Amino acid sequence: MTLTIVGSQLGDEGKGALVDRWGRDADVVVRYQGGDNAGHTVVEDGEEYRLSLVPSGAVRGTVGVLGNGCVVNPRTLFDEIDGLRERGLDPDVRVAERAHVILPYHRVLDGAEEAAKSDTDLDAGTTGRGIGPTYEDKAGRRGVRVGDLLDPAVLRERLEYVVPHARGLAEEVYGVDIDDDTAAAFDVDALHEEYAAVGERLREEGMTVNAGEFLAERHAAGERLLFEGAQGTAIDIDHGIYPYVTSSNPTAGAAAVGSGVAPTVVGRGEVVGIVKAYLSRVGTGPLPTEMTDGEADLADEVRERGGEFGTVTGRPRRIGWLDVPMLRHAARASGFTGVAVNHLDVLAGLDEVKVGHAYDLDGEELYAMPATTERWGDCDVVYRSFDGWPEQDWAEVAAEGYDALPGAARDYLDYLSDELDTPIYTVGVGPGREESIVLQNPFDA
Repeated sequence: MTLTIVGSQLGDEGKGALVDRWGRDADVVVRYQGGDNAGHTVVEDGEEYRLSLVPSGAVRGTVGVLGNGCVVNPRTLFDEIDGLRERGLDPDVRVAERAHVILPYHRVLDGAEEAAKSDTDLDAGTTGRGIGPTYEDKAGRRGVRVGDLLDPAVLRERLEYVVPHARGLAEEVYGVDIDDDTAAAFDVDALHEEYAAVGERLREEGMTVNAGEFLAERHAAGERLLFEGAQGTAIDIDHGIYPYVTSSNPTAGAAAVGSGVAPTVVGRGEVVGIVKAYLSRVGTGPLPTEMTDGEADLADEVRERGGEFGTVTGRPRRIGWLDVPMLRHAARASGFTGVAVNHLDVLAGLDEVKVGHAYDLDGEELYAMPATTERWGDCDVVYRSFDGWPEQDWAEVAAEGYDALPGAARDYLDYLSDELDTPIYTVGVGPGREESIVLQNPFDA
């Protein structure tokens, strides 16, 4: 059986906690896209683990795979693995030989491009981790793959081709001054020495796999595979608010492409959309339901209560009411069989809770996102209001179950389930795994 976890909004929906919860019942957890821009925080036995590359299931000892759709920074990979080992864990992480490698010059180029956009409205708010430039090299057929690190001769050939291209782009297009701080990022000999050693460690620890074959064999043996998407549907490069998007596909279809498992296998499994009970995002661009003007103080309150600061960057996130047309778009694009709603507790104590039910665009009522970001930005929001619900002992509510939720909160959740025509599988009422109300385990659906 397979289970695919998809972010339904703009990322930061709390996917890691759900992957960690359901990862207990999985044999393998697979990241199928993204890189170390995908910060997630997992709480286990009161211990907080902040990860950006290693699959969340590693905290529970589940086999983790970084699929061919990922871009991998070996420095981050080994830092996280070593950090988990220092805390007494023994993560079993495998890396697809077809996955592309983030190299130091990618980070230089990422920073230079964002700096060039900083005075425009095209700033995508990237983490500066080199994700976009690595995917650009992949599409340009000049990338370095994990399998290349295993063969020093092949690695040198790849570097000798791509590094002059990267340096020329940095200097001639972005005007980067290659000084003492950046010279090593473009030094073929230094890069070859470091990344050949990375390849040697990967080989010694038996970490590299032909991901599609590895996963197909595990699935054929009856094991349960959990596919973990990073970011969210609305920043999917094909289905999101282009150009304010990530460089890969967080939607469920990429679980097959980014892992090597057949679409028929993924399609026969469960696909669960993760929903935050409100909306948050980092970066510029439209956000129709954003709490602004008279709601700025409310946005500050929600931001503080929800800890809405980037896991990777620490940047404060913009805050908005739940955008239901965005969720309808996500449910259609990925074919949700269930949804998990997180951070319901953050909205407690408000007199009124609003949702963006539809859009008004030039007098036409829309129930899903327009195809272009510019038209999305032109939309006025048609809101619906719900009575607020009081603060609770959320640990006690989680222990007692769904019926212990305040009636107004249940009305809010029932509305969401009806609008998406999808059952609710869990409700998160706190940061810990035990602070979730479980209505359905997708592995038992």
